[in-house]
Amino acid sequence: MGKGLTDLFGRVHKDFRISVTDRCNFRCQYCMPEEGLDWLKREELLSFEEITRITKILVENYGINSVRLTGGEPTLRANLSDLISMLSKLPIEIALTTNGISLDKNAHNFRSAGLHRVNISIDSLKAERFKEITLRDDMKKVITGIEASIEAGLSPVKINVVVMRGINDDEIIEFAKFGRERGVIVRFIEFMPLDADEKWSTLSVVSLEEIFSTINSVYPLEVVKRSNAPASRFRYVDGQGEIGIVASVTQKFCDTCDRIRITADGQFRNCLFSNEEFDLKEALRSESSDKEICELLEMAVSAKREGHGIGNVDFIRPARSMSQIGG
Repeated sequence: MGKGLTDLFGRVHKDFRISVTDRCNFRCQYCMPEEGLDWLKREELLSFEEITRITKILVENYGINSVRLTGGEPTLRANLSDLISMLSKLPIEIALTTNGISLDKNAHNFRSAGLHRVNISIDSLKAERFKEITLRDDMKKVITGIEASIEAGLSPVKINVVVMRGINDDEIIEFAKFGRERGVIVRFIEFMPLDADEKWSTLSVVSLEEIFSTINSVYPLEVVKRSNAPASRFRYVDGQGEIGIVASVTQKFCDTCDRIRITADGQFRNCLFSNEEFDLKEALRSESSDKEICELLEMAVSAKREGHGIGNVDFIRPARSMSQIGG
């Protein structure tokens, strides 16, 4: 096994995020500008073979043990189960982040291909509000997709909820109840400056402390020891499951972050909030050796900043929105 991909601050990176497409079937105002996006052409996307090769390099040389497929909406990538099957031959855990509307048809296929777990994004359990946010009347399809994922044996099934003040912060308890009743883990995520319309402000952020306090007042919680995962974990005192809260804004976890990512067009990013990218696609398509690609990866990770700097006066928001970077 390799030496580990370590940055200048001694952080070892083990979790690899791959955006397999920049396309999405929602027009969510927080992910996509009102005028839409110019989608990448097929030839601009990394091929399944290229994705598998870079993943194999990371596994064999640096001990990467977790791979997450993201988008855009990854299930829009044709024959996604083929990529899952190719990656399943490596000693890694394979996860998927999706909006869930096609999981009723695909959850069992993905599980059979080698998918282990799934994160399903849904920001409202109110049908009209869901439609307002996503511009699609598909909330029932997402709920069905959650149920299909459980039935298929994907574990754990996690629900991602971006909490936005004045938008859906009145649903925190409803989401907690939803998770308790279905045996899924709800992850509440602080609203981050990656919205496509660039209207984010600190006033829109509902903090970890506020989310915790709201749930704890109804369903008492206790702390679970923190790992390198982005979420602070809390379990219900009555034993009926747990929640996670991702406090990227108010309680940054940069010192324990072990994530690296590649965009759909093959750009390596050492931080979700980075404005610097490293062209892996060019390296992969110019017949670079594995050693040369490793040198590029090490250079990219060594350039990682100590922290993302949200809230600092010199913070510069990323040029790409969340749908273009990948979760």
